[in-house]
Amino acid sequence: MPKELAVNSDQTLAFETDCHLFQDCGYPAPSLWSFQFEPIFSIGGFDFNKPALLAILGSLLVVGFFWAAFGNAKVVPGKLQMVAEVLYDFVRTGIGRAVIGKQAESFVPLLVTLFFTVWMFNLWAIVPVAQLPASSIIAYPIALALVVWVTYMTVTFRTNGFVGGIRNLCVPGGLPKPIYVIVTPIELLSNVFLRPFTLAVRLFANMFAGHVLILVFLIGAWYMLGTVVGTFFAFGSLFMTLVITVFELFIQALQAYVFTILTATYISGALEEPH
Repeated sequence: MPKELAVNSDQTLAFETDCHLFQDCGYPAPSLWSFQFEPIFSIGGFDFNKPALLAILGSLLVVGFFWAAFGNAKVVPGKLQMVAEVLYDFVRTGIGRAVIGKQAESFVPLLVTLFFTVWMFNLWAIVPVAQLPASSIIAYPIALALVVWVTYMTVTFRTNGFVGGIRNLCVPGGLPKPIYVIVTPIELLSNVFLRPFTLAVRLFANMFAGHVLILVFLIGAWYMLGTVVGTFFAFGSLFMTLVITVFELFIQALQAYVFTILTATYISGALEEPH
């Protein structure tokens, strides 16, 4: 009989350490147990598990970094302030002003916060001990997407009023009138409901898939140890783990950029006058 996997819900990577290829035990593929965690501690009835702790720490790191850089800003910046200014200006100029235009300044703090929070959440995937992107847990992308949804919906109606806001969201200009019977419901569904859904799922799916892929090759490297032939393939699997990890560095930054630039696009659309 095949050996049963030793899986505990509070472990990120749980499998039998003595289970290897050709030892009458199956490959312990990643499953739900890779994303289930026991509470580490509780405060006032709220349980905090590993993803929640990573999300909190990630947020504090982003706040702490910019606080340390700009809390005592100088005319001649030091190294930390200089790095922070370059990063801040990248989002302000490359995303805010490039997409929103002259009205971008009031939204730059939100864009900077979203970009670096998402990036930090993603980076936990390659940090030793953590080894889990907080954004691979769907609750966190949903929370961030809701912040974006509330922002651009508020801007839409504050800028255009109620009637103008509805027209902005549902009535694109320049189309023959009969077509609006079809287009208006589609625009309403897309702009009001699908935007936050796709924004959250895009981030979640990319980070979830990347984490699972790394686990597949990492567990495979361990599983194939034990024989000469297996060890050869284990090094190949370990090499692929390193390659995918490097590729994930690019994907982590890219997803933060995509999330932020889509946010800027939605805000830009909310600021437009209805046609």
